[in-house]
Amino acid sequence: MILVFGSINVDLVFALPSLPRPGETVLGTGYRSVPGGKGANQAVAAARDGAKVAMVGRVGRDPFGAMMRESLREAGVDAAGVLDSEAPTGCAAVCVDAEGRNLIAVAGGANLLARAANVPDALLGPETTVLLQMEVPVAEVQAIARRAKAKGARVVLNLGPALKLPLDTFRDIDVLVANEIEATTLQAGDASALAQALSTTVIVTLGEKGAVAATPQEGWTIGALPVKAVDTTAAGDSFCGALGAALDRGATLPEALRRASVAAGLACLVPGAQPSLPATRDIDKRLNDLAPARRL
Repeated sequence: MILVFGSINVDLVFALPSLPRPGETVLGTGYRSVPGGKGANQAVAAARDGAKVAMVGRVGRDPFGAMMRESLREAGVDAAGVLDSEAPTGCAAVCVDAEGRNLIAVAGGANLLARAANVPDALLGPETTVLLQMEVPVAEVQAIARRAKAKGARVVLNLGPALKLPLDTFRDIDVLVANEIEATTLQAGDASALAQALSTTVIVTLGEKGAVAATPQEGWTIGALPVKAVDTTAAGDSFCGALGAALDRGATLPEALRRASVAAGLACLVPGAQPSLPATRDIDKRLNDLAPARRL
């Protein structure tokens, strides 16, 4: 099974002709409120790709909180671990331009009260894949990674957003996923150099160029599904959710990379975060449109 400990947000999505620069106001025609948050997105992505998923996090006692609980349940995610908080539900302002590029600002709200102690020991063990991100307090991410590793679980960390972590934290991480910008904060060069430095599996996503992955022993590269992007907001979360689901089912790293890259591409075809996350049948249908991962 997959356990996601992470953020739960409502996204306010603004469709704009161009992304604003500092000090600039850009007028759009409207906005939509859609379920989001890196943690919740990855939970839904994994569930839609057939995994059994439990979510642990925090929402406010407000309409946004109720909306997020319902969204998780509709996707088949066990939301029993989503607790109420006096703080408001997390919220993100997502600006999307005419080419599908995005600019995102996040207010943590209740996510800042997420606690690793709220994850029951019964959900951790060798049969569990734990998906983590960086939109909840860093100390809590470190704490759950440490507990999960000690219990024999597989720990996957998406280093987004790119906050600093002590190097010893990576001893508890089995798979690290980062985009190009996030990877540069680790100051160790490419995926292969990072894998050597951190002694773990490292995946660097490259947007329309696909992704590269490396273990301390070998490396792989995977292309991107050829699509005309409408909204890239959830591409990274779709990648991580499908990757986690594939690894949890026993897929090899190259197999999981291919599935994750197809899922990421499909997520670019629909506006919004969770509405864009593909189902298993959609990923299966396009899997042969992307060549298998190649050794570096």
